[in-house]
Amino acid sequence: MNGVRWGIVGAGSVAGLVAGDFQFVPGAELVAIASRSEEKAETFAAQYAVPRAFGDYHSMLASPDIDAVYIATPHAQHRDIALAAIANGKAVLVEKSFATTLAGAREVVQAARAAGLFAMEAMWTRFVPAIAAAREVVAWGRIGDAIAVQGDLYAYREYSERHRLFNKELGGGAILDLGVYLVNLAQMFLGDVKSVDCMARLYPTGVDKAASITLAHVGHGMSSLACGFDGPGPGRMVVIGTKGWIEIEPRFHHPSVISIHRAGVLPRVIEAAPSGRGYSHEFAEASKRISEGATESPTMPLADTLEVMRVLESCLRQAGVYHRDAQVPGLA
Repeated sequence: MNGVRWGIVGAGSVAGLVAGDFQFVPGAELVAIASRSEEKAETFAAQYAVPRAFGDYHSMLASPDIDAVYIATPHAQHRDIALAAIANGKAVLVEKSFATTLAGAREVVQAARAAGLFAMEAMWTRFVPAIAAAREVVAWGRIGDAIAVQGDLYAYREYSERHRLFNKELGGGAILDLGVYLVNLAQMFLGDVKSVDCMARLYPTGVDKAASITLAHVGHGMSSLACGFDGPGPGRMVVIGTKGWIEIEPRFHHPSVISIHRAGVLPRVIEAAPSGRGYSHEFAEASKRISEGATESPTMPLADTLEVMRVLESCLRQAGVYHRDAQVPGLA
């Protein structure tokens, strides 16, 4: 394979940001966009110079000219579209959160493994250079043993019951949209979770507007995390070790600077800017693995995705929020 031919499912704002970053992705080409609106697909294709536009999802998923699909639709649609893509022999990169339920995430993972196809959650933050540098600092023992993570991700959004962020049928709410970043990085640094405590505030639509999450990890680490749509926030994250700590400069989910602190030593600052807006790195990883015939990424393995989804679902249930994975028409 000379290069991985990508198609995007969903022509929303996130898909547009991703399309703009394909110029920085080696070994990959964006060849198609699919939307349930033919007009929207054609507009997107013209704006981002995408060769083919599909006015429905099925036609693109069935196309023999596409190797992999990036699924950028609302959370509740991820499971059905990913399963349809896998059934058509496509590798999948599924936007976070991977699904709206743990059961849905497991279905996708099982289907991909049974088919021998690559699948990965599009947790782009794990792949940006600054986070890669933080992982190396921890792995080298520069701050001793990692024992705690503290983080917040508030992003004020004006409430509108029609918007997908506040729509329960579309998998709205702060936990799936913002909390996923916090839990994902906490799990990456501290490992799997043995207990979850979550408190939340809810919107009238029944989805969570904000949440406070405390995690106890299997390796005895602890995380204190907070997210929400009802106010602004710095977006800080700190990884604490037995000999020092790492500050991931705000906003931590798309950082370019980290600082390493140790008692009695001047802080060390590492600057590591991403290519483009930062989405290119996850596509470079996925394209590389697909070209090699791999079925997972060691940086964002499916086991981690399932563990994070388990934690998020526990948070949602404690908040009294019960989502379901939607059935998407027109995929057969």
